[in-house]
Amino acid sequence: MTGDHLKPKFITFDLYGTLTDFQMSSVTAGLMAGRVDESDMDRFLDDFEAFRGDEVLGTFKPYAQVITGSFRRTCDLWNMAYDSETADAIVDAVPTWGPHPDVPEALARTAEAYPLVILSNANDEQIRHNVDKLGAPFHAVYTAEQARSYKPCFAAFEYMLDQLGCQRHEILHVSASLYYDLMPCHHMRIVNKVYVNRGYEPSVPFFGYHEIPDITHLPGLLRL
Repeated sequence: MTGDHLKPKFITFDLYGTLTDFQMSSVTAGLMAGRVDESDMDRFLDDFEAFRGDEVLGTFKPYAQVITGSFRRTCDLWNMAYDSETADAIVDAVPTWGPHPDVPEALARTAEAYPLVILSNANDEQIRHNVDKLGAPFHAVYTAEQARSYKPCFAAFEYMLDQLGCQRHEILHVSASLYYDLMPCHHMRIVNKVYVNRGYEPSVPFFGYHEIPDITHLPGLLRL
């Protein structure tokens, strides 16, 4: 998408993968080395990712159960014993992750002109450690625990909009995920969207977003 510089009421962000360096695959690969052949590891990680995308649908469950349930289902698919200690180690790693290198300076600059908001598939205790590492002030941080719903479910976005007291056209939503964020935003008619193409998913311009390679390019889209 092209056009005039954007001036939303709020800039809303996905956290994991978009701002925080989401290291789920590398952590899992390290923990599973010796149990999964190196030649099979990418397929194992892809299955784990796919199950996570399924576990967030339906009735709300705590984030730790999303991860442990996904890991259990992956182990079942691969005909291997489920190891609760490995699953717990994956969960425990998440709050330790910090931002992508491109994030802190650009985010702080953006925060000088706009209220920043996070909507994340997370629980409250876990996310505060990641947010503290971003180095920028946030107007609000909303989680799946608060919304009782995970993205890509519309209810998560509806909760955020209700809490902000704003309309869909008044936000600019920024994410590195089409599945969790930009596709549901498109279907909800959230017009202003930015895809941070970090290589996790292929670009699909049909969903009507501005595309940038990292957060340093975000201020260039905005009226500062």
